[in-house]
Amino acid sequence: MTKRLRVVVVGAGFGGLWSLRSLAHSDADVLLIDSNNYHTFFPLLYQVAAAEIEPEEIVFPIRKLLRKQQNARFLMEEVLAVDLIAHLVKTQTRIIHYDYLILALGSTSYFFGVPGAAEHTFPLRTMEQAITLRNHILECFEQATHEPDPNMRQRLLTFVVVGGGPTGVEFAGALAELAYGPLRKDYVDLDSHEVKVVLLEAMDRLLPGLPIKLGNYAKKRLEKMGVEVHVGAAVKEIGEMTVVLIDGSSIHEQTVVWTTGVRGVQQVETWGLPTDKNGRVEVLPTLQVPGYPEVYAVGDLAVLPDEQHKLPMVAPVAIQQGTIAAQNVTRQINGQNPKPFQYRNRGVLAAIGRNSGVAQVFGHTFTGFFAWILWVTVHLFNLIGYRNRLFVLIDWAWDYFFYDRAVRILLPKT
Repeated sequence: MTKRLRVVVVGAGFGGLWSLRSLAHSDADVLLIDSNNYHTFFPLLYQVAAAEIEPEEIVFPIRKLLRKQQNARFLMEEVLAVDLIAHLVKTQTRIIHYDYLILALGSTSYFFGVPGAAEHTFPLRTMEQAITLRNHILECFEQATHEPDPNMRQRLLTFVVVGGGPTGVEFAGALAELAYGPLRKDYVDLDSHEVKVVLLEAMDRLLPGLPIKLGNYAKKRLEKMGVEVHVGAAVKEIGEMTVVLIDGSSIHEQTVVWTTGVRGVQQVETWGLPTDKNGRVEVLPTLQVPGYPEVYAVGDLAVLPDEQHKLPMVAPVAIQQGTIAAQNVTRQINGQNPKPFQYRNRGVLAAIGRNSGVAQVFGHTFTGFFAWILWVTVHLFNLIGYRNRLFVLIDWAWDYFFYDRAVRILLPKT
């Protein structure tokens, strides 16, 4: 009897999960490895941080996803090393042999060498970070209520968001709605004029990867919501309670949220994989690692060397790459050649508070209510799990009709 081949998928993000799904009918055993036992819907992570939805509403149990996939198993452990020569994956407790390997480890925050950024900012890349940030924002309001020093109170109520890309724009808008809406009602002893939400973008406009019309609309909309928007404002240094800009000006604050800059996870650089200056694995057009045809890298971790194929580090890219990598593994198992990856760009969406958004879909641009409706529809459709869709929709409806956030709870620290 011929021994079945083993495909190991590392990472349960969009790339890893869609790789797993696409291998459901292959003649191989599939092992998915991740340090968490759930998949996170990252496009809505900022809403957890802004107290708009509950954390459990955008996560889905991995083992539930595997119930109907007979050839798949799950291991909840952290991958410590990969031996590319011996075809081994090493975790905390075991060593696993693979015939094919798909690396979908995602990315982590990149601070561009800005002094103090890693130590004094709140990244927004994981569920743990989103919950920590939400707790911190609510704690700032609690402390400000009883703070007699007006300067310290002002710092507690100043929130700086670094990065004018989609995540920064969406979070700044959501935070402004939270601070100037529900929290103003909760903290009646505070003067709402002391609350300040600041968005900093180093480029000369917001949403630099999208048409200038959309960036200009986002700026006007955020300013109307009470956000101070500064473009051409590169950060020079971040202290414990101060942000210093390149032009020498400074902002006194208690909270800096870092939404710009991502890089590949650092441990990959020690595994002998070819990486670029940002720690991303350089892959062939087929998404295979050069010199290792049985190893693939997908999603945020992967980069195609050709400059014209530089792709945004977003969920649709990871989903499509995960699918193609799995199909290529199946082709190799069947004795066929892998096929090159071609990204089908369906568009980019960003919500800017209620009834407002920007969209670039199939080459057409939209702003305002229609773009917002597109954003709501697409995100609900792509969210995994009917229960999650229902509860997210309920929270959104509650916020929309009652101008209130259902989730303003300080969770216990573990």
